[in-house]
Amino acid sequence: MDARHLGPAKLLLIATALYNVGEGIIAIWSGVAAGSLALIAFGADSYLEVAAASAVLWRISTADEELGERREQRAMRLIGWTFLALAAAVLYQAFAAIAGREGADESLVGIGLALASVIVMPLVALAKLRTAATTKLVALAAEARETLACSYLSVSLLLGLVANAILGWWWLDPATALVLVPWLVREGLEGARGDVCFEGLTACFCRSCFYGIRRCQAACCSAAG
Repeated sequence: MDARHLGPAKLLLIATALYNVGEGIIAIWSGVAAGSLALIAFGADSYLEVAAASAVLWRISTADEELGERREQRAMRLIGWTFLALAAAVLYQAFAAIAGREGADESLVGIGLALASVIVMPLVALAKLRTAATTKLVALAAEARETLACSYLSVSLLLGLVANAILGWWWLDPATALVLVPWLVREGLEGARGDVCFEGLTACFCRSCFYGIRRCQAACCSAAG
């Protein structure tokens, strides 16, 4: 691990936690005001991201490599459970909306929040993936994928809010959210069971893995490991 780059990693994680605390407050408040289950669920997801970022901060707060590796394993398991919790929240949100034939209600505050998250969170996720590759912090790369999942939910929320407000397409929000569930469950089970093997595993940021978004089998990464 390159200690010179731990500062940027910590700053990214702290920024993620602070942003999501604010995002969660605004989303839940606007969701209650508009009667929007989608916004409330989105706000709850924000606090899962806070938990994941805090877990990785806890991992990198020690210079003891052996202790750090144990913390990394625990952080990966916690992140796995947050993925599963997020999948359950998305399922509940989607099926409740479908059963009630109601999508996300119109909310200008919610639209503005979703738009901000669509812009900010993918950039933060890519910055984390690049930093994870530089520092060889696998837990940071895993947490960055959760940030990407939250970015996808931001897109889903934005599409649902806008389509429902303009076209009355109440079904778009739950349908889009359900597409994400299999990926969330797979990532969650892997992390929660501790299936990740850290031996020779390298966080990567190259074209062949879409800059860390998927697992990398490229020769450059094998050599780096």
